[in-house]
Amino acid sequence: MNDAQWAALDDYYSEELVRQDAVLAAALADSEAAGLPGHHVAPNQGKFLNLLARIHGARRILEIGTLGGYSAIWLARALPADGRLVTLEFEPRHVEVAAANIRRAGLADQVEMLPGAAADTLRRLIAQGEAPFDFIFIDADKPNNPLYLELALQLSRPGTVIVGDNVARGGAVADASSADPAVQGIRRFIELMGEHPRLSATAMQTVGAKGYDGFALAVVER
Repeated sequence: MNDAQWAALDDYYSEELVRQDAVLAAALADSEAAGLPGHHVAPNQGKFLNLLARIHGARRILEIGTLGGYSAIWLARALPADGRLVTLEFEPRHVEVAAANIRRAGLADQVEMLPGAAADTLRRLIAQGEAPFDFIFIDADKPNNPLYLELALQLSRPGTVIVGDNVARGGAVADASSADPAVQGIRRFIELMGEHPRLSATAMQTVGAKGYDGFALAVVER
């Protein structure tokens, strides 16, 4: 199979199972028009995150890396009426675009976007005694993934689900000698998941409209 076939199958899944609505389509269109990088999850991946959060019964979700708000909309739609999503974003232009997309989705009352460096924001949340989150999605700058995981664990409880995106990077993560900081960040992230006494984790490769990549999935056990 090749990239075109992977993308075609993703399109088929999305058409048959996801049926992306106008709000989600507009979020992608406006992100592209604003010049944001195309790093958002695919529609079927967004629905996958939504279903994971719903299956888990998540009431409090933390997202590290908002981009244009596309995955935030998927995740916030998984929440009950009194649920809350906190999403962190560094780039001011991304914050602006995401805020507009989230408002249009009618989710501004449930979504709190915190601008600035994610590590600083996470430390501030910890210092303020922020209540634990039920579901955490890590999809930001990959070299800092190990730090984000360590900080996220301080905002977790037994049963918290942690999902990391982009953990295959075209298979490059298998190369221990890679000089790519993103690859090395993901490798350490995976190693920490595997060795951490509080976590039970796995990872899976994916192919599709977003190319050859993968997700890591962990549950906090204690």
